[in-house]
Amino acid sequence: MIALYRKLLLLLSGLLLCLPPAMADTWPTTPRLKADGNRWRIGYVESGIYNEYPLTLRAVIAGLQQLGWVALDEPMPREQSAEALWQWLAMHDRGSYVDFVEDAYWRPGNFDVDLRAALREQVQERVRTQQDLDLVIAMGTWAGQDMRAIGPPLPTVVMSVSDAVSSGVVDSVQDSGRDLLHARVEPNRYQRQLHLFHDIVPFASLGVVYEDSEAGRSYAALDAIRETSAALGFSVIHCHAQSSSIPAEQAVTNAVGCYRELAESQVDAVYVTTHQGVTNESIVAIADILRKAGVASFSMQGAADVRKGILLSLAQANVSSVGLFHAEVIARIFNGAQPRALDQVWIDPAKIALNLDTARIIGFDPPIDILLAADDVYQ
Repeated sequence: MIALYRKLLLLLSGLLLCLPPAMADTWPTTPRLKADGNRWRIGYVESGIYNEYPLTLRAVIAGLQQLGWVALDEPMPREQSAEALWQWLAMHDRGSYVDFVEDAYWRPGNFDVDLRAALREQVQERVRTQQDLDLVIAMGTWAGQDMRAIGPPLPTVVMSVSDAVSSGVVDSVQDSGRDLLHARVEPNRYQRQLHLFHDIVPFASLGVVYEDSEAGRSYAALDAIRETSAALGFSVIHCHAQSSSIPAEQAVTNAVGCYRELAESQVDAVYVTTHQGVTNESIVAIADILRKAGVASFSMQGAADVRKGILLSLAQANVSSVGLFHAEVIARIFNGAQPRALDQVWIDPAKIALNLDTARIIGFDPPIDILLAADDVYQ
């Protein structure tokens, strides 16, 4: 049954990843200058400090390089914040078509609620008075919501959002609701993950950690979790871990503490969701807590977490494919496309990741069809 399910996912992925030929003909991705002969100027708005944001930004820049819009004089640095990477891009792009505007970078502290309104006013004032930007990259749910709240006043491409529809960044899967707004939408992504997890490990209770706020519930895809729990009949055990308007170290402490609490409450399984406290470092501690408690785990984020000890994930095949998707959207906008007119749908290829060492520790014997279907198996 799992093998058939995976084949259907692959078929769906292939169908939805294909853009209509007419779109490519109408709005090409070929590099070109503005009508006045000047370069396209790009700004950047970020929700906070989160490890996925610089990864996504690097992937988008790599996509723009592939399309010929960007020519860097040396390889992009690793292990940098998005802010540091943005400043680096402003100095190291030697291409002829775009400028990464050094002082057009905004972030409301580290997910600081009290700074959001001021940030929106700063962006709006910059656009109104200087009129020197052609497009904004909005990274994360807060950034997408804030740009939508002020119009947006210029073409805006929203990236790295858990659920752009339920968070209100866009109106629906097919329509952003704003002429100058575009966001990547992956319908039923988290429902597919949870269905697969439940098929492999038929749990009766599922633990979930999130900040109990509008943004926190969106990052954790709580609507999808509730929908799937109703359909499959499992209970959801909640643990609230504050992540916004506090130091990053405290967010990590809160998240790790919540996963320890869930493990001690003897839930059958845990869904590791997007949270500021779940970092490249803390995921190792979280995985260790769950393994020692014998709790099955599934990562919302992908194979990188499975490599570090989480049992399973339905992983994104390669972050570069997401980056190229956004790069093509930007290129088509610069070639005359209205952001709202471009397809928002992108589907992760069905790629199962499994950690056999974790399976052994928690006493889970993977069915043979899972072993055969898994693309990434970690010993």
